[in-house]
Amino acid sequence: MKKIHAEFAYQSRELGVQIEDTLGDPPDRKTYAKVVKSLIDEFAKGSEIDDVNLLAFALVDHLSFNDIPDLFSQCEQYDHGDTAKVLSMVACNDEAAGRAVITVAASRPELARRAIITAFLYKNPKRWTEEDHSLESLQKDENGDDEEDDQLTAGHGIDHLFDGEQNAG
Repeated sequence: MKKIHAEFAYQSRELGVQIEDTLGDPPDRKTYAKVVKSLIDEFAKGSEIDDVNLLAFALVDHLSFNDIPDLFSQCEQYDHGDTAKVLSMVACNDEAAGRAVITVAASRPELARRAIITAFLYKNPKRWTEEDHSLESLQKDENGDDEEDDQLTAGHGIDHLFDGEQNAG
């Protein structure tokens, strides 16, 4: 399992929620396709939409990933990366989506890189992990420390803390 930057993990999870919300229950593929097409058209026209998830959402169904190990190596840094390298590791099966990628990469290369990696992680969820910063994990860590504290009784084991002060005075 490959570790990735926490922001990419977050963006990937958010992409999943966005896709589920757009599809609806029961899934409405026609509406979903219209939303994706509209986003692709906007990005291809050079729209100033500066949202990683919207671009990833528009592209996720149209990208194929050619170099999975190298793409994972690009997941370690969220803020800085090699956009040209990431672009060389993907192919696009839709002409309009391809234009959208090229247009965004020309004007906002980091946005294009982040969106491609987000889409890649969304499509490959079982191949990566992230550090767990969830509330449950933090509580478990906290509870681990509390176990030692719970073993002490009131007044137990603190007399030695004051011995040094009394001897020094």
